[in-house]
Amino acid sequence: MECQPRVAKKFKLLLVENDKKSFVKVLKERFTGKRIALMAIFVALSYALSFLEIPMPLFGASFLKLDFGNVFVLLISFLLGPVEGVIVCLLKESLRLIGGTGAGELANFLVTSSFLLLPSIWYSYRKNLKTVIISLSISCFIATGVALLANRFIVFPAYALIMGGTIFGMTVVEAFSTFWIAILLFNLIKTVAVSIITMLLYKRLSNFLKKSSKSFFEHPLP
Repeated sequence: MECQPRVAKKFKLLLVENDKKSFVKVLKERFTGKRIALMAIFVALSYALSFLEIPMPLFGASFLKLDFGNVFVLLISFLLGPVEGVIVCLLKESLRLIGGTGAGELANFLVTSSFLLLPSIWYSYRKNLKTVIISLSISCFIATGVALLANRFIVFPAYALIMGGTIFGMTVVEAFSTFWIAILLFNLIKTVAVSIITMLLYKRLSNFLKKSSKSFFEHPLP
């Protein structure tokens, strides 16, 4: 009877050890040197492109600026997977913290992550154009909804705090009530534009990378 607890304990330790080995194996397979290098390139491209901003003062919202840095974040999500996409997004926004307030970068991370997760996860199971179009269409609305929440509860309060309690002479609630339609339209336009550019670039880029090195990908791309 005394040996039973010892056997059970050894069995549990063996399971934990096997789980650790499996986890390490998955990490090594997923984050090879070449895949990490590819992610680093996309972080740099996304970061650089994020500074090429196009002002879009919809309904007087002069703070709205369109950039296409998320094209590379979405591309890496399709190429390597959702985890890699979120990591690239996190690193890009971390770089943007230099000279930033932190609120905008956090909001961008949440919005972009909500935008890329559904398409990249769905695409990993069904690799076809129909999947991409449907999933991106849904994600445009998801990301826009997250953008509204992020602006209301993160960005606007943060900037109001910085500017002494008001935004353009208005309280947070008044400012959001004034600009929410502009934010909604802006994010719909941005996500649709990013989606279209990503779809145009993806096939050519995936073909180029497959020819360059097949070890980037776990499964063949369509």
